[in-house]
Amino acid sequence: MRTQVVIVGAGPAGLLLGRLLEQRGVEALILERRTGDYVLGRIRAGILEHGTRVLLNEAGVGDRMEAEGIPHDGVELCFDGVSHRFDFRDIVGREVMVYGQTEVTRDLMDARAASGATTVYEAEDVTLHDFDGDRPRVSWRKDGATHEAECDFIAGCDGFHGVARRSAPERAVSTFERVYPFGWLGVLVDQPPVAPELIYANHPRGFALCSMRSATRSRYYVQVGAGADVRAWTDDRFWDELRSRLPRAQAETLRTGPSIEKSIAPLRSFVAEPMRFGRLFLAGDAAHIVPPTGAKGLNLAVSDVAYLAEALGEYYAERSSAGIDAYSARALARVWKAERFSWWMTTMLHRFPDANAFDRRMQQAEFDYLIGSRAAAQAMCENYTGLPM
Repeated sequence: MRTQVVIVGAGPAGLLLGRLLEQRGVEALILERRTGDYVLGRIRAGILEHGTRVLLNEAGVGDRMEAEGIPHDGVELCFDGVSHRFDFRDIVGREVMVYGQTEVTRDLMDARAASGATTVYEAEDVTLHDFDGDRPRVSWRKDGATHEAECDFIAGCDGFHGVARRSAPERAVSTFERVYPFGWLGVLVDQPPVAPELIYANHPRGFALCSMRSATRSRYYVQVGAGADVRAWTDDRFWDELRSRLPRAQAETLRTGPSIEKSIAPLRSFVAEPMRFGRLFLAGDAAHIVPPTGAKGLNLAVSDVAYLAEALGEYYAERSSAGIDAYSARALARVWKAERFSWWMTTMLHRFPDANAFDRRMQQAEFDYLIGSRAAAQAMCENYTGLPM
């Protein structure tokens, strides 16, 4: 088999890259080790930056998002019961969109199926070959047979545990990581959200977040210890804990029900540099992880593939390697800004087990400055709604 680009991973990053390349007349084969149903079953974040929304519309996959998504022009932060709403529209003139990553993935899958482009699911033992030369290859097994595709470039969009980053020479990769001493226990429930916009709360018992997936489905989180076992958390225990961390008005109006999904997500910050190795490029979680506090994971993957699609399109249209040569530095410049914002939000809003009285006063001072300074609020809103791509 021969194609121009092989994309490893059929999550939103890989599917969107395939879509953007298709619009530029570039042929791409997508390989995914899981089934399509498994990919669609993954519960992930649902806050789309302004730039992500624009790009999905430009890619021709935004109709359902515009019809069913929930625009948010503000967010509420609480500290020890004191609440403050930040008005995105007033402060930076734009908004975010609540639309689940699962729905973005479904829209991209449907568009790819309609176009007839090839996606191979349940591709086992995917192996990357010769990407340090000018004739890279990718091999895999499917239904007991071995297959191979020659290509010009390989895009690794297969996540933190995928094969793409592990295929790069170890000596060529520098990694930067911080693992946080807590996780998020998340519950998905078929109940209307407790508030029309997201609520982030820093409480003496720990962090809490009230989010949503739709007008009838809510997503709630509480901070738990790094070694917490989800089996120890009954629904009743979760709802009691969430109520204890929310402002009284929200605690009294919270509508609960049986969880339809419950899981614990560890928090980490991670970056691998560079994001290019010869003719292999990394994008999304294959290259970086952010704690979910800043709602940046999916949005960073989108900016990565936007840069990569532009670079590859330029290569085929103009035979210029300027874009692909600049890809890693361009992507990492935005990655590190998003890492900083996510780290800052995480540090301000969580209870750290080794924090002392000074650390707590620093969190309080940070919050007080944020609500008292329009300049500080503008920086927060600018980052939350998304830096330019």
